[in-house]
Amino acid sequence: MPILKVTDLQVAYGMIEAVRGISFEVNEGEIVTLIGSNGAGKTTTLRAISHLEKVKSGTIEFLGENITSKPPHEIVKKGIAHVPEGRQVFPGLNVEDNLYMGALTRRSDTKGVAAELERVYEIFPRLKERRRQLAGTLSGGEQQMLAVGRAMMTGGKLMLLDEPSMGLAPMVVDEIFRTIELIRKEGMTVLLVEQNAFKSLKIANRAYILENGQITMEGTGKDLLSDPRVKEAYLGV
Repeated sequence: MPILKVTDLQVAYGMIEAVRGISFEVNEGEIVTLIGSNGAGKTTTLRAISHLEKVKSGTIEFLGENITSKPPHEIVKKGIAHVPEGRQVFPGLNVEDNLYMGALTRRSDTKGVAAELERVYEIFPRLKERRRQLAGTLSGGEQQMLAVGRAMMTGGKLMLLDEPSMGLAPMVVDEIFRTIELIRKEGMTVLLVEQNAFKSLKIANRAYILENGQITMEGTGKDLLSDPRVKEAYLGV
């Protein structure tokens, strides 16, 4: 059974259909990536899964349960963590307080939260070094690490990652993608939206191509990476 199953999803902004009846699945332990140009509907799809955008029609199932109409905080409790485009850390809070914000829905699980915090610091030692530093003073790469760490603090099973490499230096981008692979190895399933098609396809188990709100191609990351149409449209080859 897939951990996430999206069926005939439609999302509209007024008269404009941003997502037009897409269906896809994410299996537990996978990295699945959504590829497409700006305006293809990738971010809207993630926001619909988190119920940050209203679903016009279709269903979203998580671990076999229909969560289409669940409010965002309930979706987090169910086990879906969303790392939004632009990171959106709390600039006036220090690093550790930002991380604890990710654990708000599990405040009674003191031991679990403490263990998760140590896990985040093991993966991101730089965050531990800067745990008393205001998040707004961190570099872009450090803020992205913080956003991922905050999502880990939810204790969820599925992470929605929206454009994690946006605006980052190439060396930092490499580090972010290594981290995505690491958190998958540690048990987190990842649904990734990313403009860097080459890097995302390279680490993805499977991928879907979105064009104008519709899925036009799907396959393994390896197969799409070598597909001439994908090379021409998204890899600059």
